[in-house]
Amino acid sequence: MTTPVITAFDRSPDGGRGLARDTRVRWALEEVGQAYEVKPMTFEALKQPQHLARNPFGQIPTFEAGGLTLFETGGIILHIAQSYPGLLPDDADGQARAQMWMFAAVNSVEPAILELFNAKIVEGDKPWAAERLPIVMERARKPLQRLAAALGENEWLDGAFSAGDLMMVSVLLRFRPAGLLDEFPTLAAYVARGEARPAYKRAFDAQLAFNTRPQESEA
Repeated sequence: MTTPVITAFDRSPDGGRGLARDTRVRWALEEVGQAYEVKPMTFEALKQPQHLARNPFGQIPTFEAGGLTLFETGGIILHIAQSYPGLLPDDADGQARAQMWMFAAVNSVEPAILELFNAKIVEGDKPWAAERLPIVMERARKPLQRLAAALGENEWLDGAFSAGDLMMVSVLLRFRPAGLLDEFPTLAAYVARGEARPAYKRAFDAQLAFNTRPQESEA
């Protein structure tokens, strides 16, 4: 089988702390035991025709294997989960629920932290920013409150660990720098269980090493 190639920031804005979205794809590949290669991308290279042919939105990560090219972490991880054992339950209903949680992570939970990022970083210098920020913070708490209630005392979202948990934990990690994850002990413990998985540790270490390697020119 062709070794997949994923794209990643040549130097991630988070310095390799696992918040860049290529970490999700690395984690999925580590969970299923599939080796992969990483193509570094500068911010300038993301907007060049060669990369736009992979991802018309000029983002990372992308995934290439044989003649298949994919973008969007949800689509990439769903493909990995469907192509290798280990990330989806055996029964059709369980698979459907795992996919449901994948979509919930990126559609119902992640937009709140992206809005908060925009309010703090992109719009932080606006005259109305200080007044708006508490409103956005409260909006960010709402999906966390509902997710914590849905998770309850369960170890994972729906039985055994699945691609749904991988995606949800990856999204929740983005709430940590804002201090919001600490407000929900149930979710903090859930994320800690994800981070404790050997496959996650390998993915995190690989991304950190990638971001701290000596600078090199992109091929």
